[in-house]
Amino acid sequence: MKRLLISLAILLSLFGSQELYAQIPNLTLRDINGKSVNIQQLCNSGKPTIISFFATWCKPCLRELNAIADVYDDWQDATGVNIIAVSIDRAQDVEKVKPLVDGNNWDYLVLLDTNNELMRQMQVQAVPHLFVIDGKGKIIEQHNGYTDGEETNLYKTLLRIK
Repeated sequence: MKRLLISLAILLSLFGSQELYAQIPNLTLRDINGKSVNIQQLCNSGKPTIISFFATWCKPCLRELNAIADVYDDWQDATGVNIIAVSIDRAQDVEKVKPLVDGNNWDYLVLLDTNNELMRQMQVQAVPHLFVIDGKGKIIEQHNGYTDGEETNLYKTLLRIK
């Protein structure tokens, strides 16, 4: 039994937690304008998608989303990528999200996960947390946290899967 548990732990560490949920959940959230959006349909467009979980109070989240905003047009031209930012701000703080998005000129879709339902289903423990999804809705890569310049590696991943 002990060997089985050790073997299982080794396999999980080799393949990563993203293999535990290969597809995006079928869940509907609201965007910052109140429109209902099915997250799974957005991620099955035939083009890569990035889902970035963030909060208005999270400085690394904002640095990451601003860095991506700076190169988003180029990334779209080269890969067709669709970027979805998912706010995990609580319902009482949700009024801060739209001014933040508008003030930073983020041209990508921003969804509100006020009940943290998507966050739970995708097993996100902390923000920032970013997922790269292929055009069929399969999670290819994920990372937690942000270091300045990470977008270079992210772009390489997008080029690989486009």
